Amino acid sequence: MAGNTFGQIFRITTFGESHGQAIGVIVDGCPAQLPVDLDFIQAELDKRKPGQSKITTQRKESDTVQILSGTFEGKTTGTPIAMIIPNEDQRSKDYGHNVDVFRPSHADFTYYTKYGIRDHRGGGRSSARETAARVAAGALAKLFLKTQGIEVFAHVSSVGKINAPNVDIKNAAEFIEAREQNIVRCVDPATAEEMIEFIDGIRKQGDTVGGKVTCFATNVPAGLGEPVFDKLHADLGKAMLSINAVHGFEFGSGFDGSEMRGSEHNDIFLNNGGKVETITNFSGGIQGGISNGMPIEFRVAFKPVATIMHNQQTVNSAGEASEISGKGRHDPCVVPRAVPIVEAMAALVLADHVLRNRAAKV
Repeated sequence: MAGNTFGQIFRITTFGESHGQAIGVIVDGCPAQLPVDLDFIQAELDKRKPGQSKITTQRKESDTVQILSGTFEGKTTGTPIAMIIPNEDQRSKDYGHNVDVFRPSHADFTYYTKYGIRDHRGGGRSSARETAARVAAGALAKLFLKTQGIEVFAHVSSVGKINAPNVDIKNAAEFIEAREQNIVRCVDPATAEEMIEFIDGIRKQGDTVGGKVTCFATNVPAGLGEPVFDKLHADLGKAMLSINAVHGFEFGSGFDGSEMRGSEHNDIFLNNGGKVETITNFSGGIQGGISNGMPIEFRVAFKPVATIMHNQQTVNSAGEASEISGKGRHDPCVVPRAVPIVEAMAALVLADHVLRNRAAKV
């Protein structure tokens, strides 16, 4: 099956299914002699793993990562890095009711139409469990970016119609510490409490709700991004839209910018102690598809999780009318666990472009 590889120089290929023996990733192009902090990689995976709280799926997976190749004496060797994450808590019987029927808003029908066969156990390859492999690879990308002084961090900025206020992004460590003080991963404590109460109420109703994740990247040098088709925001958009349940991506002023005048929207340049900066950042740190040295800012919108604990009308593989009821263990809202996935994909894009940019000029 094509479409499992992402990136050009810092390149990853993921493999595995939700209810198979393991999921994993091959990372190629990671520079040699990068110190590999396994505790950091595991900590990133722990932020994504299921069973964290009352507002996430209760599937119990330790998501313990194993590095099989590409490292020696705690450093990368420049050769392909293989990582696997065993599946420990599969309950394939939870999906016995949908062997022949298509779950609404899932990938069941489209996968079956494309391949003529599908893994009904949790969606197989289309399951969000695949994203754990991305988080492991993204953690390596983060470690590389840290050697360049670049930080990537995100938080839940909305759930349903509950929106967090704008936040201070000057200190990444303080931002992350504040975010991890609550189970919804929103930096603003008051908004977080409101979100948690709302999600728990939705869960008790057997329903689901969507939300947004806002991501920042700081200390990104000017000049990252390629002309025309590989613009930095284009690659970030592709990365985000490849994440399960993502239905929207916007950077900088986003769609709100379409309602502004040029006199309002233009980011005016100034010289700040020898560094060219802009007074505002409606561009989201990217102009002409290339980073301008300002913080990169974008937002990712996630739809409500498709599995709900209600009876729904559907059709089966023969095209006959049928009915399906939600079963199994599912998130009432995906965004708390999506934060590390968004960060991982952003880190992969930036790591790839940092390496690509080394060939831009003499």
